[in-house]
Amino acid sequence: MIDLHVHSTCSDGTFSPKELVEYALSHNISAFALTDHDTVAGLDEAVSYAASLSGKVCDKNPAGNTLTVISGIELSTEYECGDIHVVGLFINYQKKSFQDYITSFVASRELRNEKMCLLLQAHGIDITYEALKNTFPDAVITRAHYARFLTEHGYTGSMKEAFARYVGDHAPCFVPREKVTPVQAVSLIKSADGIPVLAHPALYRLSSARLEQLVKELKEAGLLAIEAIYSTYSPAETRQIHALAKKYHLAISGGSDFHGTNKPGLQFGTGYGKLYIHEEILDKLKALLMPAAKTAE
Repeated sequence: MIDLHVHSTCSDGTFSPKELVEYALSHNISAFALTDHDTVAGLDEAVSYAASLSGKVCDKNPAGNTLTVISGIELSTEYECGDIHVVGLFINYQKKSFQDYITSFVASRELRNEKMCLLLQAHGIDITYEALKNTFPDAVITRAHYARFLTEHGYTGSMKEAFARYVGDHAPCFVPREKVTPVQAVSLIKSADGIPVLAHPALYRLSSARLEQLVKELKEAGLLAIEAIYSTYSPAETRQIHALAKKYHLAISGGSDFHGTNKPGLQFGTGYGKLYIHEEILDKLKALLMPAAKTAE
């Protein structure tokens, strides 16, 4: 079993990279992609920890299971005034040009977070960006962190209420993020030698015609795969995305979109209990890397 869409505490998940590795080893997950939002901060830890435990019988891996951690990222983009996410798999995240982009993106996020904190203060909430960072060390701060902070400090009764009252898209303390276009995200992932994947396309609520137009545009820009297996898809949505994959000659990818307790009931590897991604999916994705490798030789 594999899972090609997983988040850690380095973005808006609640499992650390090491905890994800330990969970995977204990639940017979042979490979997973760490795809944190707009950051690669957890990859070194996850990759090295998995390598140290894989295939070895020890306290953290009593069955001696093997595990591969795939270097990934989920980039936030905007299309027709809506969010579109593009996952990158097998990225060369240590490439200087890619690191430079991540650094500049994080800087823009920090400015946005400081503005949101000022708005929340104006609404009577005792919050600072420093306090947020101290509460969630080593994480790229997202609105989920704001919602958790507000709930844990008694300003709201739930994260859902925090979004509705303060930090949701139409709430008074929301500040839009700087975003790239989906085409730019595909190009960035390709420049890092990775496989660009259109993430959970059925979630965008585009009409069938607009969704197909998006897929067509991204295919022309270098899109290689599409997330056709996903935790919340209905059978009809699964068929729709598979049909688009076939029409535009895209590989199939899939994942749970695991966020730990930030998405209650959604499990790593199995989603809401029915998700299953066969290792053949990963083999076909790996095959897409071979032409680039041969060219490099």
